[in-house]
Amino acid sequence: MMVLCIITYSNHFYNGFHFDDSHTIQNNAYIRSIDNIPLFFKDGSTSSTLPQNQSYRPVVTTSLAFDYWLGNGYNLFYFHLSTFILFLLQGLLMVLFYTRIFNISAPGSKRNAYIALIAVTWYLLHPAIAETVNYIIARADLQSTLAVILAFVLYQYSAVCRKFYLYLIPVIIGALAKPPAIMFAPIFFAYILLFDERLSLYDIFKKSRFKQLIAVIKKTLPAFICCLLLYWLQGRLTPKTWEAGGSSPRLYLITQPFVILHYFRMFFIPDALSADTDWQLLTNIIDLRFLAGIVFILMMTVIAVVTSKKANQRPISFGIIWFFMALIPTSSIIPLAEVLNDHRMFFPFVGLAISVSWAIGLLLKKMSPLFSKHITRYKIAGVIILSLILSGYAYATYQRNEVWHTEESLWHDVTVKSPGNGRGLMNYGLSKMATGDYVTADIYFEKALKLLPAYPNLYTNIGILKAATGHAGEAEVYFKKALWYGSTYPDMYLYYGRFLNEQGRYPEAALNLQKALALAPANSYARTLLMDVYQNSGNWDALKQLALNTIRLAPENKEAEKYLEAANKRKSKLDIKAELAEQSPTAAKYLNLSLAYFNNGDFEKCIVAADKALTLKPNYDLAYNNICAAYNHLQEWDKAIIAGQKGLKINPGNQLLKNNLAVSYAGKRGAGTSK
Repeated sequence: MMVLCIITYSNHFYNGFHFDDSHTIQNNAYIRSIDNIPLFFKDGSTSSTLPQNQSYRPVVTTSLAFDYWLGNGYNLFYFHLSTFILFLLQGLLMVLFYTRIFNISAPGSKRNAYIALIAVTWYLLHPAIAETVNYIIARADLQSTLAVILAFVLYQYSAVCRKFYLYLIPVIIGALAKPPAIMFAPIFFAYILLFDERLSLYDIFKKSRFKQLIAVIKKTLPAFICCLLLYWLQGRLTPKTWEAGGSSPRLYLITQPFVILHYFRMFFIPDALSADTDWQLLTNIIDLRFLAGIVFILMMTVIAVVTSKKANQRPISFGIIWFFMALIPTSSIIPLAEVLNDHRMFFPFVGLAISVSWAIGLLLKKMSPLFSKHITRYKIAGVIILSLILSGYAYATYQRNEVWHTEESLWHDVTVKSPGNGRGLMNYGLSKMATGDYVTADIYFEKALKLLPAYPNLYTNIGILKAATGHAGEAEVYFKKALWYGSTYPDMYLYYGRFLNEQGRYPEAALNLQKALALAPANSYARTLLMDVYQNSGNWDALKQLALNTIRLAPENKEAEKYLEAANKRKSKLDIKAELAEQSPTAAKYLNLSLAYFNNGDFEKCIVAADKALTLKPNYDLAYNNICAAYNHLQEWDKAIIAGQKGLKINPGNQLLKNNLAVSYAGKRGAGTSK
């Protein structure tokens, strides 16, 4: 089992950061120092740089800080390794958990351990589980689910843990990873009812079983009290800025029955997995999808009730109860931003694997007399069929790992499977823009805009694209639209501030980046950009203060250390570039220095730096181009013409030089304009 799992996930250890990883991991300065761990348990805002996503999950944030520390930075291997180790541990605990349940239901059966092993292998190799293992921040689902299973195993196998309620410790830890762990209490109630007190769901309503029911309540009351307190603590320590993301509890609720049916189907035929689906809310209960979901839930409820009557069928009932209870946090009245997610199946499928595997085991046992004459042949056939099924699931999971490898591969898969998802189209366009494919990026941004005309992130990304393609005026229009639609989101200010910094509009850039940091104080990228603005504008006192503050937050921040050194020495980037060029002179360094002076409006120094480049490389046409352009701005047309002509003699095909020389000639005629 473990070997198969390791082989199946062997291609996932270097898969990239995705989606919410950006604001919870990549730009979250808090996780860059393990010294911040005590703060994680006091302040839920440390979980994310996006206020709307800040929730109280200190165990998750702590684990991320340890991964960063172990990998000495954002080493993907360590982030995936820690998650995968916990995943394997969960598999081992599931074998113990399932085996004990099966042994209670069918004492003495030699097949119980085999059924448990097959069921867990099925779960571990299931492609729907791959999202939780690959998506780093989704480790919250794994950690909370692992904690619930560990709590059950401690209860099952340790008398000391039962006596002193030590099995509740994992539940506490799990709830501090993600709130669904508190569903341990109702699931535990079902476990005690079915397996400890040997009652059926019918028996709850019988007077003759009242004393046993009271015994169930007494046994589970500490768990309910513990989970209710954890629920209260979560609510109290989750920042007020947190938003569920959805808009209509009623529409979300009527959509979930069909979503639950979809999850059930995915357990058997996982052919519609997508990192970001394009499912929409149902608008009324007349919809056939709502009716199909309700019929399914009623049928499953009937099956749970009926199978609870006989001891040997109770694992089926318990697994169904687990499945539904585990879905309550995400499939009820709290309207989340996404109608469904693949990682929401991780916790419920633990129960479904119990039900389905045990039901198949009972069916095969009942049919065994039919195979008695050729039992060996049928066993071989069964092993072959089982191997083929598990191999198929493993192969599909291996392929899902490939999908999660890069931003481009992930979002391309989303655009294929969820073409109506505007956010997916935008993110695929963003991945193409990162590779320099601006044409394709623009196409997907425009497609997304038709679906999401009021999505602030989309306007920001279009602004970035316009700026990258040299359309600064259009870019600013889109950045301002992003602010109009998303004035409470720090990224809108962050990327507009970056754009303004690139344009040399330092006071405006500083103002926007200060607003970004006011909304997200731990955003490391916003801090770096603001330090850059302060250095560019020579605001040394502000730079020093921000650099020191950043180092206190993340002591190993090398960028902040460099900015602090610059503040202490009061050296601009140009000064530092000039020093580096003087220390180890090359023509390329002086050319870059020349360009930097030009962009900064210091045309005389631009010419001096370009002359130094020519000293090292006399036939450097690009250096002559810089000299020509600088003299154009100084309106010294004759000198510009001389430089331009020299450059074109070296490289007659240099179009940039031709353009600048044309400006020089026009200027000399008295009708030119500067570059």
